[in-house]
Amino acid sequence: MGFWCRMLENQEQEEVITVRVQDPRVQNEGSWNSYVDYKIFLHTNSKAFTAKTSCVRRRYREFVWLRKQLQRNAGLVPVPELPGKSTFFGSSDEFIEKRRQGLQHFLEKVLQSVVLLSDSQLHLFLQSQLSVPEIEACVQGRSPMSVSDAILRYAMSNCGWAQEERRGSSHLAKGDQPKRRPSDSIMRSVLNLTLPARLPVFLSIAPSEKTTEVMVCLGSETISLTWLSHHVSRNFMWCPGLLLQG
Repeated sequence: MGFWCRMLENQEQEEVITVRVQDPRVQNEGSWNSYVDYKIFLHTNSKAFTAKTSCVRRRYREFVWLRKQLQRNAGLVPVPELPGKSTFFGSSDEFIEKRRQGLQHFLEKVLQSVVLLSDSQLHLFLQSQLSVPEIEACVQGRSPMSVSDAILRYAMSNCGWAQEERRGSSHLAKGDQPKRRPSDSIMRSVLNLTLPARLPVFLSIAPSEKTTEVMVCLGSETISLTWLSHHVSRNFMWCPGLLLQG
């Protein structure tokens, strides 16, 4: 057991932040106010983040707003550049893909800066679906919620799970029950688990009368954890490909 403890300590010392900008979608397609938004998936073991895993959708103009706010608060610290604007609405696949790559590069550079990472507006941008005015109200104290409250409320809401559940709903076999949201205690425990951050992690819930099964997918590997509904053990140790209960 001492060997596994040393492995766990080494994993905890290595802080990793994984961010992915993906799944571009045209919203209001065919209308004059159509636009493209992007899914931002973040997974980390960093203590700087309230939720270890999050998934939101943002459009380009929100990235522009974020960069302006970061620059305003960062002083002399340089803020990475965004991909350039198009002189006309670029809806081609090539344009959207180049913009997606540019947005991901922007976020990767931002998250490497300790100064920029300390900006609460960045955290609300990445880990909540609050609008720009709502983010501004929250950080200025004009909202009943604190920054961490807003992030946790989104993480424990159906909105936070809907991003991945839509993807999984089309794969349900005949007779399977759809996924359901777990209890708040289970969800909070899942969010606080320290997971390997080298690969994207997706969580799904299988309903049962007595247990809740949490499926943790690391790349092509799937690990199933069965949790008692009224008792959630948080003493887990991760090592490559295995889950050991302490």
